[in-house]
Amino acid sequence: MADNEITENIETAKDTEAPQGELSKKSKVIKEIKSIGLILTVVLVFRSVFFEPFRIPSGSMIPTLMIGDFILVNKFSYGFKVPFSDLSLFGINLNPIYIFGESNPERGDVIVFKYPQDPSINYIKRVVGVPGDKIEIRNKVVYINGVAIKANEVDGKPIMDDMDDKFKNYKLKFYKVKTGNAEHIVQQDSDNYYKTDYQPKTIPKDKFFVMGDNRDFSYDSRFWGFVKREQVKGRALFVWFSMIFPFGDDAFKFRPWRIGSLIK
Repeated sequence: MADNEITENIETAKDTEAPQGELSKKSKVIKEIKSIGLILTVVLVFRSVFFEPFRIPSGSMIPTLMIGDFILVNKFSYGFKVPFSDLSLFGINLNPIYIFGESNPERGDVIVFKYPQDPSINYIKRVVGVPGDKIEIRNKVVYINGVAIKANEVDGKPIMDDMDDKFKNYKLKFYKVKTGNAEHIVQQDSDNYYKTDYQPKTIPKDKFFVMGDNRDFSYDSRFWGFVKREQVKGRALFVWFSMIFPFGDDAFKFRPWRIGSLIK
């Protein structure tokens, strides 16, 4: 009897240990899922509120930004927002809710914003006019409040050497300009006179006039109008990587010398 009792007790102990082991494994899996979920939440909140990476897919901001540049955008440049309050996804388009420090973009800032005609798409351009400014363009010269932005022609060879191949066949000229406090270079196609003029308009409150630095290859405020304040996502800071991947007709190009370049 004693031997039988001992055997039965051992078997009973084994039966109780098995489910405890299964519970231990389940609790570990749950902990891991919670940890991964927490990390993802922190990353998404960080991207929504502080800094977010973007890739430049087009040439509208050449020579300031090249196709294939990966940039970092400061999401709290114009105020600290409630996380995900400016979300645009799957037909949802929310306006940002600012907690403190709200301010407006300044003339010359390079900003990322929701494309006014499709908020799910992000655009990047330079702020040329701010609320209250009177904007006019005549013969490719930009006038702000009746004063022309001075443009001094510069040697474009270094830029051409670094440029995407599809732009090298145009008759490009390069000019150093000062937009607000930002000194930068714009390029123009001497043979392109489409949409060169813009009739005088005063920018309404809480709206901005934006243009690409690649003036004749930029779809911007000249065509579709102003950017609303609530559509602004942040200010571009610097290039953290630059590479064109060999997909389709694109040739592979790696530009390590652009890494760390400040966006002015």
